[in-house]
Parts: sequence; C-alpha cells; structure tokens
Amino acid sequence: MSPDDAVPVDSLYREIDRAAWARLAEGEQQPLTETEIVQLRGLGDRLDLAEVREVYLPLSRLLSLYAGATKRLGADTADFLGETDTTTPFVVGVAGSVAVGKSTIARLLRELMSRWPGTPRVEIVTTDGFLYPNAELERRGLMERKGFPESYDRRALVQFLTELKSGAHVVQAPFYSHVRYDIVPDAHVTVRRPDVVIVEGLNVLTPPPTPNDVAVSDLFDFSVYVDAEVEHIESWFVNRFLALRQGAFSNPNSFFTVFAQLSDQEAVRTALGFWNEINLPNLRENVEPTKHRATLVLKKAADHTVETVRLRKL
Repeated sequence: MSPDDAVPVDSLYREIDRAAWARLAEGEQQPLTETEIVQLRGLGDRLDLAEVREVYLPLSRLLSLYAGATKRLGADTADFLGETDTTTPFVVGVAGSVAVGKSTIARLLRELMSRWPGTPRVEIVTTDGFLYPNAELERRGLMERKGFPESYDRRALVQFLTELKSGAHVVQAPFYSHVRYDIVPDAHVTVRRPDVVIVEGLNVLTPPPTPNDVAVSDLFDFSVYVDAEVEHIESWFVNRFLALRQGAFSNPNSFFTVFAQLSDQEAVRTALGFWNEINLPNLRENVEPTKHRATLVLKKAADHTVETVRLRKL
C-alpha cells in the first residue's frame, strides 16, 4: 500500500463534543464530593464538580461497561474451553505529555471506577517505577534523556503486566521517589489481584522496539491519551515548575532543592530550558506519535477543561 492509499487515522474515531459526551451520564449520581475532588486535583489542574460530572463520570461509566464485557468474555471463553474461570484484572493505560494532567486523571478514574459495581478494587501503577536507577542512567549516558523510552526498563514493565494478566495473586513494582528523583532500593509497590489496574505514564503506548517484542499497550484492555496544544502544555509545565519551587523543591531532601531560591525570571528560564531541551523533543518524537494507538483521546483546552472526546470505533 502506498502512502496515498493509507487509511486516515481520523476515520478510526468517533469525535464527540463536550455537550454530547456529558449527556451520556445524565441521571447518574455524582459519587464524589467537592472536597474529594480538590484532594485529587494536581498542581495547575482545573478540576471541579462540573468537569467530573460532564467528562469523567461518562468516561468511568464507559470503562465500567468495557470491564464488565471483558470479564464476561473471559468467563464465556473459559466455559467454551471447559476450564475454570480465572478472571484477570482489567488494565487501563493513561498516556500523554508531562504536565498534561495524566496523574490527576488516573487518580480520578480510580476513585470513580471503584464506586461502580463489579470493580471495587482499583490500583494505580505509574511507569516512573520502571525508570532505570539514576546510577544506571548515568552509566548509559541517559540522564539528560530521562523520560525518553530508552530510559525505562521496558522488559521489567512488560513482565510486571504479564504477571498481572496471567492471574498472579501478588505482583510487585519498583518504587520511585519524586523527592529523591530516583528509584528507592528495596522499596516496592505491591498489587494484590485488583479488579482494575490503571497504568499511567508518558510512553505506555509506544510500539515495541522490534516486531517480535511485546508492546506495553498489548497488555491493555483500554487506553486513554490526554491531548492538548503544545503551547498550552508548555505553559502548564512552566507554571507547575514555579509552584513546585515554592513547595516540593523547598524540601531540603529534594533532588531539586537547588532550584528553590531562583528568582521568578530565573525559574521561568530554567523551566523553559527543561521544556525545550527534554520534554518537548520527547513529546514530539515519542509521545504524540502514539496518540492514534489510544482507545480514547481527551482533548483539553487552555484551562485544562476537556473540549472534545474521540472514541475509537469497535
């Protein structure tokens, strides 16, 4: 097939505007209080009762339908094969740029999905835990490319998800400290047979390095890409850096404490340096090109509110 004959990616999706999407959850009860929403909100994110009701309540309901259908298919397949039903976790991937709000969305979906019948146990695993330790990144000359696909132990992440999807009762992931900016030796995140696992990270939709390898996303049952215009993400990144300078960076144990005393002008210049030298190239080269691999794409406006939803056709 020549490039001119390629199927347009847009034809794979239904595009749903916010108003139409919000109507899909009409009559559903809002399960979260305003206080709970504030506690879930990340730095710079705009998240309120209306956003949860109009965007994320319909999404959690859709995920619940997918999870239920997947569970029934698993039971029917086991029955067909004459085997005992061994239902495994429903795995949701959440991808997107740095500062786009992935972590907030993952936390919010955990709270919403845990309130639906059939999925009371929902866990989050971030791919930060599968970054190589700083010492290994230094050895490989990758400290300046931390967050790029090659800075992750992809095989360890695939193995972790394979064990989950194979029905292991207990699976452990490495623990990453954002204060230390490094993997913590001998510390782990333990996952015990949840109903749903949400895997959040920059590169979770990246294709495998070779055709014979398993992609991380091959082990997902559903995936969400959080999208926005690049200039909006840049602004969010800079604003988050400024907020962290006054908060987490001031912790004397923080890897980033060196930035705590920067002036506003110096902090903006430093943040833009990180953005232009590391995060923007990673977004352009590795993250954004995987958008079409997602089951659903949330497109955000400049104020972090979701404008449109694109859902892949079955």
